Amino acid sequence: MVDLYYMEDDPNIAGAVKEYLERKNFRVTICATLATARQALEAHVPTLVLLDWNMPDGHGDGLCRWIRSRWKDLPIIFLTVRGDSADIVSGFQNGADDYVVKPFALDVLHSRILALLRRSGNAAEQYLSCDGIRMDLNRRAVFRHSEEIDLSAAEYELLLYLMRNKGKTVTREKILAQVWDVNGNYVNNNTLTVTIKRLRDKLSQPPCLKTVRSVGYRLEDTI
Repeated sequence: MVDLYYMEDDPNIAGAVKEYLERKNFRVTICATLATARQALEAHVPTLVLLDWNMPDGHGDGLCRWIRSRWKDLPIIFLTVRGDSADIVSGFQNGADDYVVKPFALDVLHSRILALLRRSGNAAEQYLSCDGIRMDLNRRAVFRHSEEIDLSAAEYELLLYLMRNKGKTVTREKILAQVWDVNGNYVNNNTLTVTIKRLRDKLSQPPCLKTVRSVGYRLEDTI
């Protein structure tokens, strides 16, 4: 299923696009403000973004730059009434992959989305996030908001395992087996405790990383 975020403050347009695409097996999340969009993106990276230019709390070109600075390969389509050549050029210069001018036919928009996804694949699979913590798997990089965090190999693999199981409580035994033992590195519970502490310190004690007493740990969104 294609997971799509649509930044649009007109409920009629947003509703029509959402209804049509959901019939095509898309999951569509509507964001009526740029602030809501940023919050949604910090929590979860979708497959693709549709972006209006004129929003109640700002312009979509700023959000486009913000997205591109964090998720270089995330597909973005402008969907806007601004159809002057200067606006279209500006949209591409700010990081858009495609530009669709309103009014538009829903079947044409659907075709443009599918064409873009054929070219880009599911770029979202390389990005994992929880609250303000982001992982770029292709670069093997970790960020807290806009700051890149230097993690050891064990800290990175631990965070990756928790990210891939976000929302689930994973036992200490399972973590030890999957993060260390699978590579033939047999360690004890104290190693996990120390690694968790160092990871929390480097990530500035994130509230999304929770200890489940006598069981293990859980990473979950809190915003």
